[in-house]
Amino acid sequence: MSRYRGPRLRIVRRLGELPGLSRKTPRRAYPPGQHGQNRKKRSEYAIRLEEKQKLRFNYGVSERQLLRYVRKARRATGSTGQSLLQLLEMRLDNTVFRLGMAGTIPGARQLVNHGHITVNGKVVDIASYQCRPGDVVGVRDRDRSRGLVQANMQYPGLANLPSHLEFDKNTLVGKVNGVIDREWVALPINELLVVEYYSRQA
Repeated sequence: MSRYRGPRLRIVRRLGELPGLSRKTPRRAYPPGQHGQNRKKRSEYAIRLEEKQKLRFNYGVSERQLLRYVRKARRATGSTGQSLLQLLEMRLDNTVFRLGMAGTIPGARQLVNHGHITVNGKVVDIASYQCRPGDVVGVRDRDRSRGLVQANMQYPGLANLPSHLEFDKNTLVGKVNGVIDREWVALPINELLVVEYYSRQA
């Protein structure tokens, strides 16, 4: 697996706020490295690349996975950029994160991979599983699974629950009511630049 395991705050300093990657905020407001404070004017390519990297690191997907999502989004009707964000937001690991069961997307991915999460009553341990409207996301009926999620809920990643989700904190059961709207995407990003980046990679 090509999951990023390096220093997360370094990435946050370079790319800006990434709510899915880390809850911490860096002490220094400028990018890391020797030339962090005196960066010259960036080219258009550098700006597009940065937006693409934001998407990759926030949602924890590999380059190959992201390319696959872009191709899928191109085939969908409507705006390619919006379809791309919806595909990434409807991943199971991101849905678990947005329900507040984990503080970050990597934390949510670990819950899913270790078999603590159920979808429609069945254990699903594939983080990239695409949630659909009507899916019921719950916690496996084991003390260990419930304990982990309850501990995580004391320090949720994002305060607001998106409009397409509902969550019962007593039973630890969430429901996907629809597809996420663009305004509920927590990541500050220009998705059109990402689509542009890949269209020039032909």
